[in-house]
Amino acid sequence: MPIPASALVRGGVVLATAAATVATLAAPAQTTEAAPRRGGTGGGKEAETRQIASAVLDADEGVKFTLTAIRSTAAPLRATVRLKVFVRQDGRLVLSDQVRVGAVDSWFWFPVTGRGAICEFSTASTDPAPVAVSLLVTPAIGCSLPERFELRDGKFETDHSAARSPHGGVRTGGGGTAERTAARETSAAS
Repeated sequence: MPIPASALVRGGVVLATAAATVATLAAPAQTTEAAPRRGGTGGGKEAETRQIASAVLDADEGVKFTLTAIRSTAAPLRATVRLKVFVRQDGRLVLSDQVRVGAVDSWFWFPVTGRGAICEFSTASTDPAPVAVSLLVTPAIGCSLPERFELRDGKFETDHSAARSPHGGVRTGGGGTAERTAARETSAAS
């Protein structure tokens, strides 16, 4: 029995649509960390940035840590977070080093810039200075696992396995509900 020509055309459209969908899904996502441009003459949209936390250590030497969220220009609901350290030189704070917290565009913009976004941001005035960062993933999921860094001679160490936890540092608490729900379930079970 011969196949009608109209069925071949419909089948070809479905096949072409399926092939296009597979090609789109198989292509790697092209997300790059948006870096704010200075001057604004590049023609594209400038990335929105928001400082979400800061801490000043050793008032005499002036060491300042900041956490900054950088909104993705490719996916506006996503963000990249950078940890920066500034040291006092000639009476002013100068950027000494910076490191990314998590992967590029791995945070959600609104939770990480909203109320309760900082679950933990702790450090200590020691040499090397340990830094721990935990951020709100979403209110339903709760906080991320802490990422640990060490600052040695003004530069962040990238070996996270060797980074120590800050002792006696400041810890802010509690974005999200996952942590509180788990604590409530544990106390109810007792």
